[in-house]
Amino acid sequence: MPADLAVLGLGHLGMPAAQSATNAGIGTLGFDPDARAVAELAAGRAPLDGSLPASAVRRMLSAGFRATSDPAVLGRVRTALICAPTPLGEDGALDLTEVRAATTALAGRLRPRTTVVVESTVYPGTTEETLRPLLEQGSGLRAGRDFHLACAPGRLDPGNRAYDHARTTRVLGGLTPACTEAAAAFYGRFTDKVVRARGIREAETTKLLETNFRHVNIALVNEMAILCHDLGVDLWDVIRCAETKPFGFQAFRPGPGVGGPGVPIDPTYLSYRSRALGHPLRLVELAREVNDRMPRYVTQRATALLNEHGKSARGARILLLGVTYKQDLADQQGAPAREIATRLMDLGAQLSYHDPYVPQWQVSGQPVPRADSLYEAAADADLTLLLQHHRTYDLQGLSAKAQLLLDTRGASPAGAAHRL
Repeated sequence: MPADLAVLGLGHLGMPAAQSATNAGIGTLGFDPDARAVAELAAGRAPLDGSLPASAVRRMLSAGFRATSDPAVLGRVRTALICAPTPLGEDGALDLTEVRAATTALAGRLRPRTTVVVESTVYPGTTEETLRPLLEQGSGLRAGRDFHLACAPGRLDPGNRAYDHARTTRVLGGLTPACTEAAAAFYGRFTDKVVRARGIREAETTKLLETNFRHVNIALVNEMAILCHDLGVDLWDVIRCAETKPFGFQAFRPGPGVGGPGVPIDPTYLSYRSRALGHPLRLVELAREVNDRMPRYVTQRATALLNEHGKSARGARILLLGVTYKQDLADQQGAPAREIATRLMDLGAQLSYHDPYVPQWQVSGQPVPRADSLYEAAADADLTLLLQHHRTYDLQGLSAKAQLLLDTRGASPAGAAHRL
């Protein structure tokens, strides 16, 4: 199974990268140690994380893409992209287990003149301090001399039709200038624009800045949502007015919490590193605190709304709409719906849910009933709680059917629902 490119890790980063390369005519194979995930892809079914639809997978297979769990194939490629996931561990730090495993699998088969690029979300310094030694020790080769090593952090916005993989500018940095140019030449084959960072750490830290920029601004607007509710001010109208300013403002919108595979880099770890330099990242720490408390605030708003209408959360029938982390995607990673559901269940509420992308859903090991008839379920529920606005939802129609509708996304027509 010779190929130009191997993508290690067939998840939310790897599959779109493989798709884009395959579409550009680059011979691509995907490697993942999860035999079940590989079997699903080989059968033309959607990835387990919902990162691509089944139709896209079938088109990739027709164009020559192959998925495998056999690491032997990694010795036959010119370029390798490390796209293994780095979820948050129980301690809140990035779990590099799968990235290390992918790097180790590649190291034993690494050939001279291969270009290795890290796309996985990692801490600044990880590529050089952790992954480079694994590659060199496992292969007997030296990075920058015998093979090229670079970092091009994942930048894809899942579900964004305007900026797909090819149309999203890629930032990359190499261990040496030659490493940078080798990586730039590769990405230039299927990406419209490439920006060269000064080095690997600058590329890694670009991802950190981008992610924490969103995190801090979402925290700001979440705090504004709480304040405006207490003041009786329509925040959504405030945002509508503020975004007419042609400079100095970028609109962010509040929500029930943050989630997804692009979760912010662990502030505790960053604080430790930055405090050692005398520069604690207090703003990032505070932003995480603000965003982490939003599921609790949404639960409080839901119970208060029930109380205002003479109902208690205990025994209340509550319908949750949208349990994924992002609109029109199946991915549930980090979605605040699970914490909100847990809190409501602890208060004694009777939950049901609806999500066109999630056929089955469990909370704390207990299955949550799925509403088959959306409008009937909304009419029967004491409270309908919109957590994710999938485009299939007719909020005007739902607001007419629901006894109470709490919209945490500001997607309903003005006056049609209670908004966050």
